[in-house]
Amino acid sequence: MSCLLLTLLPLWGAAETVGDIAQQIQQMNPAVLAANDAARIAVDDTRTRRIEANLRSTRQWNETRSKESWEKFRSEQLRFLQDATGFVPVDKARRTTTETTGTLEGRGFRIDNLLFQSRTGMVVTANLYLPLKPAKLMPGIVLAHSHHNPKSESELQEMGIGWARQGCAVIVPDLLGHGERRQHPFRTAADFAGSFRPGRQDYYFRYVTGMQLSLMGKSLCGWLATDLSSCVDVLLNLDGVDPAKILLFGAVAGGGDPAAVAAALDDRVTVAAIFNFGGPQPESTYPLPANADATFNYAGSGSWESTRNLARSCMDGFLPWVIVGSIAPRRLIYAHEFAWDRDNDPVWARLQRIWSWYDPTNLAGAHGSGKLSGKPPESSHCNNIGRIHRASMAPALKRWFGLEPPICEAEDRRNADQLRCDPSKSRQFKFEPLHRALQSDLGKNRPQGETEQSVREAWRKLLNLEVRREPARVATVESIDHKLFFEERLVLRLESQITVPAIVLRPAAQGRHPFVVAIAHGGKSAFMRHRSAELAGLLQAGIAVVLVDVRGTGETQVGAGRGRSSATTAHASTELMLGRNMLGLQLQDLLAVLAFAKSRKDFDASRFGIWGDSFAVPNANDKSVSVPLDADPQPTVAEPLGASLAILATLFEKDIRCFSANGGLIGYDSILESQFVHVPFDAIVPGVLTVTDLDRAIRAIRSRPGLVSSVIDGRNQLVTKQDVEKRSRSESSQLQIMLERSTAGDFVAWWKKQFAK
Repeated sequence: MSCLLLTLLPLWGAAETVGDIAQQIQQMNPAVLAANDAARIAVDDTRTRRIEANLRSTRQWNETRSKESWEKFRSEQLRFLQDATGFVPVDKARRTTTETTGTLEGRGFRIDNLLFQSRTGMVVTANLYLPLKPAKLMPGIVLAHSHHNPKSESELQEMGIGWARQGCAVIVPDLLGHGERRQHPFRTAADFAGSFRPGRQDYYFRYVTGMQLSLMGKSLCGWLATDLSSCVDVLLNLDGVDPAKILLFGAVAGGGDPAAVAAALDDRVTVAAIFNFGGPQPESTYPLPANADATFNYAGSGSWESTRNLARSCMDGFLPWVIVGSIAPRRLIYAHEFAWDRDNDPVWARLQRIWSWYDPTNLAGAHGSGKLSGKPPESSHCNNIGRIHRASMAPALKRWFGLEPPICEAEDRRNADQLRCDPSKSRQFKFEPLHRALQSDLGKNRPQGETEQSVREAWRKLLNLEVRREPARVATVESIDHKLFFEERLVLRLESQITVPAIVLRPAAQGRHPFVVAIAHGGKSAFMRHRSAELAGLLQAGIAVVLVDVRGTGETQVGAGRGRSSATTAHASTELMLGRNMLGLQLQDLLAVLAFAKSRKDFDASRFGIWGDSFAVPNANDKSVSVPLDADPQPTVAEPLGASLAILATLFEKDIRCFSANGGLIGYDSILESQFVHVPFDAIVPGVLTVTDLDRAIRAIRSRPGLVSSVIDGRNQLVTKQDVEKRSRSESSQLQIMLERSTAGDFVAWWKKQFAK
């Protein structure tokens, strides 16, 4: 017995030491920066860059002093706009095939329920309002509805019926994701056993649709604009529609955004009435300050739902006012849902100058009354374009085309079922959800037979990555001796406004230690709280750990929450406007931190690795994640950032010996498997699926050992080990794949093996 006790005493001592270290780690303060400073790091940098974009746009405008210089500038911006939005160029020779699924007749008008394709495989449902006796050279009108209601809404019917009676052809489509083209099953309260708002789901699911399109290098606004341009095709294919009288109306609350893009890029549109786009918004201060020209936020700010703030708009210069101005010399009604401070509106002043180079009578303004915060009737809230707004537009439309404000009686309107086009019964077209249509495009034109270098270059371009080899500079440092290990609290300066807080945990023994850099969205505090046993085990094994919060993670997170309406989503959207994305910025930060760690004399730069982790609990595979986007509770949102950064850092840093990735995506293509997506917006990399995916990055680094566990799909549900092996392994791969995260002991043992000399 005494011999047995003597044998076990060292083991007990080691276990006791690891437990003591873990306990001390849990009690450490994870915050390195003052709370206010940490929260502002990423936000202030983004805000500064957005202000710079506004100033740059203003300088360009101030240098534009003639029609010729304006047209040169406009031409360049429209090329950027078309490329960024994925708008399908107009083919003026094309004839769009339509299918009529039903016809309704009323007093002086008829309604055809139409189907047609705006893109291959994408069926548009639309109502076409026509006079019972069509005249020659009819005006053709396209109505772009708001995100509030689809084509059957009463204001849209009033305009369709009222203008059809005046001899116009009026088409009202369901824009992608709305009405009969909704991308979810929640049409009524009976479609889900829980509390939610059925009438808002089309609007909310723009969030998912936008993310899925972005992965394929497309944009929601571009697809909506292409829908509207296809409606122009339909009108011009009708007998009697005058090509010189094509009007496009973009409604309040999201209809004006794609209408402005479509009108700017499709010169067949001869008149555009654009609500709430280009200038002051309903949420803008009213009245505007007298110096608004210098202070106005022309670029806008990012948001989950807005097609107003387009990716790369700040970087390339096609701010909303430029898009609206590009409609010149054609006719424009610059319209506002509520009261309009005409005298101080800086965009109105710019538009007036642009149209002065052509024909000033082709420019008009329109507006409602009151404020967004007010209530009807003092404030002119509407669903699409209200009667007060039609009255405000009337003088211009009367002068240009002799049109009166459109009005119809309640008995003339039809219910939503009567206006259904029912694409499921089509004889010509196959209707399918967007995510399936996008899946069918996967792999097209994607390069084959890639090398590590080609994969790295593809990711560099996608992430807009500036790989800087100089290490981060140490701004402040504090050392604490915990007896069993050392703690260093660091502030690393990367850029003028970007500082990264870090904590270095170093073994008590002297010497040059192998080291691990640990990264996750939850940051230092989450590692200390959830992985203290692993951290303690690594220290006991003589391995140092660098816990780092790159921008937007840990204590530098932008607000709380990770969902649709969170501050992190809005911030990531603004970064896309600046031509950047969060994953690229975070990888850039991480590479600078790695360079710093490699430069330390107490670290062994020949033996180090990356540990990327997630602390989000996967959604159970046997439970449905198909829920309305405002239901409570929501499924858990994945946190694949740590795993993605571990893989990509290994791809870009050739000296990394090994990596560990827990809770990462099996691939971005899994986000296209369903209309239900539970990954954060800031994980999205625009265009990634057109050239590569995460599994290609893993295969490119197959010569280096990797420990991959708890891999999830786009619904944040665990995938099988076999699925990961099939996609990621090759003959020479050193990848170890686990369905679930390894125990602390096995995890530490794996790292010790990789660092053994």
